[in-house]
Amino acid sequence: MKKEVVLAIVTTTAAAVVAVVALVRQYWKQKQDQQWKMSQRIMRKFARECATPVPKLWKVANAMVSDMEASLSSSDEATSSLDMLVSYVSPLPTGINEKGMYYGVNLRETNFLLVCARLEGKNEPISDLYREEISVPSNVMLGTSQELCDYIAAELAKFISAHPENNNEMEAKDKKLGFTLSYTANQATATSGSAIKWKNFSADDTGGKELIDLINQALEKHGVNMRVQALVDDTVGNLAGGRYYNKDSVAAITLGMGTNAAYVDTAQSAPRWHSSLPKKGEIVISMEWGNFNCCHLPITQYDASLDTESLNPGCRIFEKLISEMYLGEIVRRVLVEMAQETALFGQSVPPKLLVPYLLRTPDMAAMHQDTSEDHEVVNEKLKEIFGITNSTPMAREIVAEVCDIVTERGARLAAAGIVAIIKKLGRIANRRSVIIIEGGLYEHYRIFRNYLHSSVWEMLGNELSDNIIIEHSHGGPGAGALFLAATPNLDS
Repeated sequence: MKKEVVLAIVTTTAAAVVAVVALVRQYWKQKQDQQWKMSQRIMRKFARECATPVPKLWKVANAMVSDMEASLSSSDEATSSLDMLVSYVSPLPTGINEKGMYYGVNLRETNFLLVCARLEGKNEPISDLYREEISVPSNVMLGTSQELCDYIAAELAKFISAHPENNNEMEAKDKKLGFTLSYTANQATATSGSAIKWKNFSADDTGGKELIDLINQALEKHGVNMRVQALVDDTVGNLAGGRYYNKDSVAAITLGMGTNAAYVDTAQSAPRWHSSLPKKGEIVISMEWGNFNCCHLPITQYDASLDTESLNPGCRIFEKLISEMYLGEIVRRVLVEMAQETALFGQSVPPKLLVPYLLRTPDMAAMHQDTSEDHEVVNEKLKEIFGITNSTPMAREIVAEVCDIVTERGARLAAAGIVAIIKKLGRIANRRSVIIIEGGLYEHYRIFRNYLHSSVWEMLGNELSDNIIIEHSHGGPGAGALFLAATPNLDS
């Protein structure tokens, strides 16, 4: 009898335990379902706010055209978010007459590239391409403009010794050194321009022409028989490279950590600059399109908070939507809200998830382009970057979808900018236009690149989109400087 009672008690207890376990499982399943629905609501709202249907893209493109025209206008009443700069590097290479060894310098924030190549002319490809990256020592970065120029000239002298011209080339052509800037400056100027300010160098007391003079003095001091004629954004250099290979190249876009666009237009198109421009011929305009802003841009609460907390609030709004510097940070901010509101990564928010700019865009791209089962690459990146060791397949899927929303919006807005340039030039309907694109975002982020191309096609349709050819830049990083060195001498 006692055995039967004990057995009954054990059986009843076991049944109770099973029931409790079932209830707990049901509770956690219901909670997970609730968290999933909350995460989905946040994501759907974000996707709606980021949406860029074709009519919106055309509104953005038309607004950019209006700002371009206003910036170039001679009217004091015209307002524009763009500060269009004439770069004075026309005429550009033709790919026919440029022949010989050319050299260039591409100055970045903390380093510079020295590049040289032999151009064969007659539409032949370049050869003997050499590139060397040199870090700028901290004492030089904190020194004077003259010290920086001396350091560059000394390193260039060594580079030329290692990759010299032939004797007949030295006699045959002018010794012009191409010089480009690969970071956002307050104003990129050419020979007759005004002040240029460096981001990380204490050279902000030097105007553009004065800086060119300092560089040329340093070149002479170190026995370099070359002269710099103009300082321009590297996007202008990429346009020169595009023109060397194809006479239909009309614009160049940089899509990397920063972003900019440059295009070729007629001197008559820029009334604002008429007093300092030739009466006819082509000019190259650097748009500084990272500054573009209009009411049609799909700006969310995450973009607004990013802008407010940035070093330049209210500035470079377009850049903050499309460039490599910011895409990963936008994704991180969305994930933070999901972690706080829906416990996407557990009951507590992972501390590293709260660190601004910890998610770099290349890591975002790796997660976005993860085709493995259960998003294993996403899992590894979450562990590596944020210390999240318990992500669920559901959470990883959401991360990938947030990456997709941010990427698609950025690429489609960049495409709208490209269409705006072509429309401003009046080339949409009846002329072939080649667009050169440089930058790691375009080169290495396949999905971004595909979204950009497809968006141009969506905006223009089958027939008209065939008039726009998008190509990756020629020669790699810094090569634009040597194509500038190959441009004919300026008349002004």
